[in-house]
Amino acid sequence: MEKLIEDIYRSQSRRVLATLIRLLGDFDRAEEALHDAFAAAARAWPRDGVPGNPFSWLVSTGRHKAIDHIRRRSRFDASLKDIEDSLYGEADATEIGDMELIGDDMLRLIFTCCHPAIPSDAQMAMALREVCGLTTEEIAHAFLVPAPTVAQRIVRAKIKIRSDRIPYEVPDLDELPERLDRVLHVIYLVFNEGYSASWGTEVVRADLTAEAIRLARLVADLLPHPDVEGLLALMLLQDSRGLARCAEDRSLTLLAEQDRSTWDRRKIEEGLDLLQRAMEPSEVGLYTVQAAIAAEHAKAATPQATDWPRIAAYYDLLITAQPSPIVELNRAVAIAMSEGPQRGLEIIDGILASGKLGTYHLAHAARADFLRQLGRPAEAITAYERALSLCQQGPELAFLRKRISELTAAPEGQ
Repeated sequence: MEKLIEDIYRSQSRRVLATLIRLLGDFDRAEEALHDAFAAAARAWPRDGVPGNPFSWLVSTGRHKAIDHIRRRSRFDASLKDIEDSLYGEADATEIGDMELIGDDMLRLIFTCCHPAIPSDAQMAMALREVCGLTTEEIAHAFLVPAPTVAQRIVRAKIKIRSDRIPYEVPDLDELPERLDRVLHVIYLVFNEGYSASWGTEVVRADLTAEAIRLARLVADLLPHPDVEGLLALMLLQDSRGLARCAEDRSLTLLAEQDRSTWDRRKIEEGLDLLQRAMEPSEVGLYTVQAAIAAEHAKAATPQATDWPRIAAYYDLLITAQPSPIVELNRAVAIAMSEGPQRGLEIIDGILASGKLGTYHLAHAARADFLRQLGRPAEAITAYERALSLCQQGPELAFLRKRISELTAAPEGQ
């Protein structure tokens, strides 16, 4: 039962939270209600059995727990009486079960996090905390900033939402275009966290990748736009190989070693169609360029058939449009695949020498792999150990340890 509740928390807690925010009108109150609801489930479900609709049970329980808390406090604080009156009533029971409302709650949550009144760095931190459920430490690791900085950003964002009475809603159509970039970026971050989880024991968090794709479809229905099509194409093409990224023993499987027959052809076909439409305008967005990179992998029947020079050229476009050390790292890998590991090593050494990505484990892991290919095992082990010290994701940790073990066990000179 404990495992079942953990699985439901993992798959449903963000939607439960989003609906509680709609019903209770306050982030902190909703988070407290969420934890109260799951604590109640841990007590009641082993005794009474899992309800037919766990989502509705959790939302209803969390809402009533919140009302009880407010009632107790309102005895000492008259200002809470209006809140209590506004929350209590049977009409909300209909709203809890309204699937159309529930379906939009996550989108409302993202638009609230992305309100232009909230600073952009706080928007991203807030969205990852509330939409993905990441801890401040995990968000800090993803953004390469101190955890207290992330915590302060989230607190300030919540204060801003409360003090400015920022509405928990999807804005009117005339306001959508100015909010589109921020919302798409949040959906992109949600997908990335699912496709390559930054922590935990899973290679892929399918609940997050599926939610990101669902949200992108909702945005596409609200506001058809090439950037939305580009992002949706990117996510579908990447997600098409999600199952192949994890072996039966839950270990990480590299792209070159994946069984391409298991890739989801339906997602690939839809992704390629969306990419073609997104590339029709004279100017294409960054998500569309990334989707074009993913398409090169999807179209290659074998790893050897991959057009790495074209992928490197796409990364050149990304660097020109929006310089980023992560893009530089990916470009280094693409160039290494087409020109050899020595050239890739030179680029990565330059990135690290500039002070960028020093605490990013994948940079050191890529450097280690180039050193391994070049027959420099001692240096490769040192680089793998550096990557190991920075990594927080279970399967990646196991993969790095395996590489170190292989190099350590290899006869000298091999």
